[in-house]
Amino acid sequence: MATNQGGSAPFGESGSPSFDRSRLDAVRARLDQPSAARPPAARPAPEPSQRQSRREPARAEREAPARRPQWRSAAAIIGSFAAMLYLVEFVDVLTDRRLDQWGIQPLSLDGLWGILFAPLLHGDWAHLVANTIPLLILGFLTLLSGLARGLVATAIVWLVAGIGTWLLGGQGTTHIGASGLIFGWLAYLIVRGFFTRSIGQIVLGLVVFLVYGGMLWGLLPGTTGVSWQGHLFGAVGGVVAAWALSSAERGARRGTQRRQIAAR
Repeated sequence: MATNQGGSAPFGESGSPSFDRSRLDAVRARLDQPSAARPPAARPAPEPSQRQSRREPARAEREAPARRPQWRSAAAIIGSFAAMLYLVEFVDVLTDRRLDQWGIQPLSLDGLWGILFAPLLHGDWAHLVANTIPLLILGFLTLLSGLARGLVATAIVWLVAGIGTWLLGGQGTTHIGASGLIFGWLAYLIVRGFFTRSIGQIVLGLVVFLVYGGMLWGLLPGTTGVSWQGHLFGAVGGVVAAWALSSAERGARRGTQRRQIAAR
């Protein structure tokens, strides 16, 4: 066997480098073994592009139904109610005032229907015209803070005024007119802020009192042909409505404040 005199690695007879065959076989065997199957790594969901993220809010705004402003809804409701009163009065005139018999007749079973219908009836056009302006203004302000709350307050005033008048209105009389509602809304707006502890509602109540506070003299008896009982129990109904609805309003305000604090 020839040796390399330069000290390099030994070569075989063919001039190629010599290898350890056992090691080569071990490497081949290892390469021939199937590798363990690994599940492919889950790819993260592609993030929306900046253009797409800008486009989605605009699309949501277009698809969302347009909500009518609160003041428009309140004005539409109270305006429609006033128009209905004029329509009822027109029909009453055409029927020779026969509708007026559906007013409240105290302590009469037939007069119980008047609890529902009396606020829709008036003695004449002058009576209705005198009630129209305060009805529109006070009714609008009552509904402005929330349609559902305002309608519930109106229902409470309607029932309390009617029931109180039926009980204490005096036998042999018939009570008609929307003035019970007007006095109820007036009292509701004046005292509501003190129950809800809302500065804005207290200020509104003071303004309403300064403008319409003189009407409160109508709570006292003395004027012939005026249903002071309807005025009085309408105002009582307004106070009851303000008290009954104040707890829910305070709770809703506290919940809103907590969500705002948690979002910070």
